[in-house]
Amino acid sequence: MKVFQHVSDIGNLQQALAEAMEIKADRYKYQSLGKNKTAMLIFFNNSLRTRLSTQKAAMNLGMNVIVLDVNQGAWKLETERGVIMESDKSEHLLEAIPVMGCYCDLIGVRSFARFESRKDDYEEQILNQFIKYSGRPVFFMESATVHPLQAFADLITIEEYKNRTKVEPNPLFGGEAITRVPNKRPKVVLSWAPHPKALPQAVPNSFAEWMIAAQTGIEGGLDFVITHPEGYELDPQFVAGAKVEYDQMKAFEGADFIYAKNWSCPGVTRPADYGKVLGDYHDFSEWTVGARQMAVTNNAYFMHCLPVRRNMIVTDDVIEAPTSIVIPEAANREISATVVLKRMLQSL
Repeated sequence: MKVFQHVSDIGNLQQALAEAMEIKADRYKYQSLGKNKTAMLIFFNNSLRTRLSTQKAAMNLGMNVIVLDVNQGAWKLETERGVIMESDKSEHLLEAIPVMGCYCDLIGVRSFARFESRKDDYEEQILNQFIKYSGRPVFFMESATVHPLQAFADLITIEEYKNRTKVEPNPLFGGEAITRVPNKRPKVVLSWAPHPKALPQAVPNSFAEWMIAAQTGIEGGLDFVITHPEGYELDPQFVAGAKVEYDQMKAFEGADFIYAKNWSCPGVTRPADYGKVLGDYHDFSEWTVGARQMAVTNNAYFMHCLPVRRNMIVTDDVIEAPTSIVIPEAANREISATVVLKRMLQSL
C-alpha cells in the first residue's frame, strides 16, 4: 500500500478487520517489521488522538518516529506555485517535501480544509504534493476532505460492539447496565449536529465512505442512514449509495449506532456557501443528540470522533451513558493506524 486515503486503499474490509483484531490481541506481534525504519508525522494543524495514536502505532511496529509541527519550530511554508515569495514564508513546499522524504521511510500528513476554495480543498493540493514529490508512501492523518484512520477505527469499533447483548456501566460515569437486542444487520446513523464554528467535512466524508463499503463488504453487512438539515448535503463521491433522511427522529428509529458530527456546508447544492455555517446554530438546537432522540433507537451506542462540544453536539447524559463508546472508539485509533503502517512497511 503506497497511499492510504480512501476505503478502497485498504482492500478487502473483512480481511482488514480480521487483521485489526489480530493486532489488538498482540500489538507488538510485528515489532521487527519496522526495525531501522522511520515514520515522519507532519502536522499543519493541531492534533491529540491522531498524533498520539499514530506515534504509538509506529512504536508498536518498532519504528523510529519524527514529529514535525509545521507551524511551531519550522520555516513557514509556501504552498502555491507561481508566487513571488516576499512574505513571511521562507521555504516552498516543493523543496521541503523531497527533503522530508530523505529522512524517513513513511510519511503521514495532517492538513485541514482552508475554506478559501472548494476546488483547491477537494483536489487535495497539499497532500497530493506529498504523494508526488516525497518519494515515500503517504498516509492521510486527516486532510481537507477525508480522515480514513478515524473511519477505519470507527468500523473496528462497530464490529466489536454490534453483537453485544449487555452493556456494562460506563467506567468513568457509572450508570446501570443496559440490555440490547443485537441486529444481524445493524443500523448505523450519521447525524449532523450544531456547532458554533465552521468545521470540515473530512470525518463525515470518510465515515460515510467506509460505512457504504461495509454495507456489502463485511460479514452480515449493515444499513446506513445520513440525517442532516437541508443544505448540508455531502459530496456524492463519498455518499453515493447512502440513504439520506432529513427528519432526524425518523432516521434514529431502531438505530444500533448513532454517530454525531458537525460539518459546515459542503457546497454541493449551495456552492457560494461552501465552508459556512448556515444560519444561526442556535436555531438548530433540536439537532443536539439527547435523550429524546436516543429513546427511539435500539438502545443505540453513541459514537463521536472527539473532541466534542457537550450540550451542542451531544448532551451530558448521552455521552456519559453506558452506551457511549467514544473512549473505546478513540482507543481503536491505535489499532487502525497499526494496521495501515504495517501494510505500508510490507510494501516497501
